[in-house]
Amino acid sequence: FASKKHKSVIRQSKGFRGRANRCFRIAIRRLEKSWQYAYRDRKVKKREFRKLWIQRLNAGVRQQGLSYSRFINMQAQSGVVLDRKILSSLAMNEPFSFKAVVDVVKMSH
Repeated sequence: FASKKHKSVIRQSKGFRGRANRCFRIAIRRLEKSWQYAYRDRKVKKREFRKLWIQRLNAGVRQQGLSYSRFINMQAQSGVVLDRKILSSLAMNEPFSFKAVVDVVKMSH
């Protein structure tokens, strides 16, 4: 290798397809693009997980005879402070606890 920099770039580009994992000039371009993807997808990951929580929460709430939007509105008014992540995990893994939360939200409304 020409330098330490070349060596580190080639090491980081391990797993890339074609010459992108062997040739420095191609590898550096691919690596910069991969950093762009990584930066973008750190943001996208948050969006995707929020969407997933909302879908799970909607499914759980509909079993209790409510829609997601109505439930969130009622929850905000009731003062129950649980975020979507916690509520969706309750809906999936602890259906009885989730039902209790929904009942509390319904009662206070």
